[in-house]
Amino acid sequence: MKQSLLILILVINCLLSPIYVSAQEKIVAEVFDVDQMLFNGKVKRYFTYSEFKKVFGEADSVNLLIDVQPCNYIFENEDGSKDAGDSYLYKNGSTFERSKEKVAVDEFRFSKDNYLLYKGKKLDGKTSLEDLKKLFPNAVKLMYDLKVYKEGVLQVIQLREDENNVSDGHIKIFMKDGYLYSMHWWFPC
Repeated sequence: MKQSLLILILVINCLLSPIYVSAQEKIVAEVFDVDQMLFNGKVKRYFTYSEFKKVFGEADSVNLLIDVQPCNYIFENEDGSKDAGDSYLYKNGSTFERSKEKVAVDEFRFSKDNYLLYKGKKLDGKTSLEDLKKLFPNAVKLMYDLKVYKEGVLQVIQLREDENNVSDGHIKIFMKDGYLYSMHWWFPC
């Protein structure tokens, strides 16, 4: 019984981890270097609300986090609480978390004019799997399919947050019909 449970835990861990180990090789997904990126060529992952309005415009819609109740928060207080006025801002399919004047990207959709400048390369909705293979060859080898609510089956490239795997989270890059579709910072509940 204990051995079966251990095997099940190892299988689940391999499915959720950006590191795959086989009998022949060990493939480790690349780290996504947040210091080398700019959303729409102008802002990093964290920025101000005035920068949000300048770069993205007014939000299409807003939901208070207390109404949405996500399992984790970007701007969580030290005691684990949230401020009642914290919200999600939605713009062109992207989701941003706002806490007072602070804003952070949660999920970024490569739609309309949205793009990411990463290590000097422009990544947008026209970026192909072949293009991403040049930046993240190991992670592309580990790509898998995932059924996403209201989206269907998407291909997922999973990148690590840090070199030493300190973070429990990772960055998921979603591909649709062979092209860059969205990216999401994922953390366990």
